[in-house]
Amino acid sequence: MAYSWNQLGLKIPHIMVPKDGTDYEKWSVVACDQYTSDPDYWKRADELVGDAPSTLRLMLPEYYLGSEDEEKRIKGIRRSMEDYVSGGILQTLPAGCMLVRRSAEGRSRLGLVICVDLDAFDYRPGAASLIRSTEKTIVERIPPRLKIRRGAPLELPHILILIDDPDRTVIEPLEKAEGSSVIYDTDLMLGGGHITGSFIPEDQMEGARLAMSGLYDKAVSVYGDGKAMLMAMGDGNHSLATAKASWEEIKKTLSEEQRASHPARYALCELENVHDEGIVFEPIHRVMFGAQEGDGAKILDETVRVLKAQNGDAFLAPAKTAAGEKQYAIPVIAGGEEKTLIIDHPASGIEVGALQNALDELVTGKGYKIDYIHGEDAVRSLSENPANAGFLLPPMDKFRLFPAVASDGALPRKTFSMGEAVEKRYYIEARSLV
Repeated sequence: MAYSWNQLGLKIPHIMVPKDGTDYEKWSVVACDQYTSDPDYWKRADELVGDAPSTLRLMLPEYYLGSEDEEKRIKGIRRSMEDYVSGGILQTLPAGCMLVRRSAEGRSRLGLVICVDLDAFDYRPGAASLIRSTEKTIVERIPPRLKIRRGAPLELPHILILIDDPDRTVIEPLEKAEGSSVIYDTDLMLGGGHITGSFIPEDQMEGARLAMSGLYDKAVSVYGDGKAMLMAMGDGNHSLATAKASWEEIKKTLSEEQRASHPARYALCELENVHDEGIVFEPIHRVMFGAQEGDGAKILDETVRVLKAQNGDAFLAPAKTAAGEKQYAIPVIAGGEEKTLIIDHPASGIEVGALQNALDELVTGKGYKIDYIHGEDAVRSLSENPANAGFLLPPMDKFRLFPAVASDGALPRKTFSMGEAVEKRYYIEARSLV
């Protein structure tokens, strides 16, 4: 059956891009939630951009959240947005989508920049919306991000949303769409790889709409009528949740007729196919920080104690011990010494779920601090300190994502990452919110 874009939770946008002649390498900036512990990265980006037009002036790196000059920076963002529109730095394209080819870290993936309907997204636990959160939304993270979006005349997406399309029927055929035109073809700053964006006019999107309709019918047959999951969050869960919160505020002030077409009802994002070979799910490891020497070993012992209560059993075994039947084996490190944490008959369907439940209890009850780390080397380095304990998690099978979320709901936070930091989405396209 063929469905409208609205029934599919999507909308063809009017995308805004910088005017001809803009230096896209300076214009394009990595997602704001990257390099939050690396101020040098953002200083180098600022030096590289200089006075050139750049999305760096239209977003707030999360490194600066909570800083003394946060409010000043947000006001500066508003001024830049207004100046870029009134000064003609941004131009609006006809209705259509952007087909994006991104290459980084030796991998290449394809995406489609389109709008999603925020009325089709619900981040609350147990929601059966067309667009699902894949990790638990920390509602406390929304208010500071809402300050940035509230009243902003533009949005720029770093949101990646996944579809489950093993036959590659939606996005991939658009590479041969008639009437497409290359808008940008550029290297990305500071080792971000390369990206090409081709504009696809609305009248060339009918094949994609029919293919999405087929995915919708398939989702209904798999998950049940009224429970169909058509899209799942890949990156930017809290950014989409912030857009949702903003829309919920705005819609209270509107009539039913106004709600149907208000631009804040939608959010610009990039759709990607989870079956794209260029998409890799990287594990996100954990490090627990104690206050004094010896706390690392104590953290491991207390983790075992909590896991015993939450699961069938748990114990520490020698390094490189393999998991037995109905067990998880998680390498752990404290004071530079590696062991294996065995969780027997786990209550959660994935390793990170069982572990996170225990670590959350320790953070709440014992006051330990936790950080989420990309890269095994960083975990090993931090765990050389005898006050700390590191937990090395396996990568999640990306093909388990849709069934796991449909069955169990949102996964524990920081379950997976779609590639390394340099592979994250860079801000390029914008859309008017007024």
